Amino acid sequence: MMAKAAPKEDVKADPAEEKPGKSRKKLFLIMGIAIIAIGVGGSAGALYLNKKNVSGKNTIKNVQEKPPVFLNLDSFTVNLQSEDGSQYLQIAFTLQVEDDKQVEIFKQNMPQVRNRLLMLLSSKKPSEIASTEGKKKLSNEIVALLKQPFYPQGKPQSVSSVFFTSFIIQ
Repeated sequence: MMAKAAPKEDVKADPAEEKPGKSRKKLFLIMGIAIIAIGVGGSAGALYLNKKNVSGKNTIKNVQEKPPVFLNLDSFTVNLQSEDGSQYLQIAFTLQVEDDKQVEIFKQNMPQVRNRLLMLLSSKKPSEIASTEGKKKLSNEIVALLKQPFYPQGKPQSVSSVFFTSFIIQ
């Protein structure tokens, strides 16, 4: 009798050996999709942020295009509250207002403006306004005082800053 021949092994590879090749293809496919997604997301983000910056630049540019409006006031000379004898303040300043309409409103009401300022300035002691901090505080008080309406139920004025052009305490 003849011996049976050993069964021939199938030339095909095991299914376990095929999986690494397929999983490599899947890995490359997933990596490719991820890279594309990151690229698209990054581009979209850059465009979005660029639009924000452009609109912000336009806003800043529009604000800067409007030049500041100033109103020079005649100088004031007032007696200060006594500390060590009689002292006076000679002061001149310029107001920064919103627009030319505000300049006209201040000019029309200049007697009220000057009265308010004289009352405020003459209530000060030399020691209160001699320092830099005192001058800043006085500037803020002047702005607050001049923002008040000139008439009952009137609109407040638009004063943004006070710039001292002369400041002498004697």
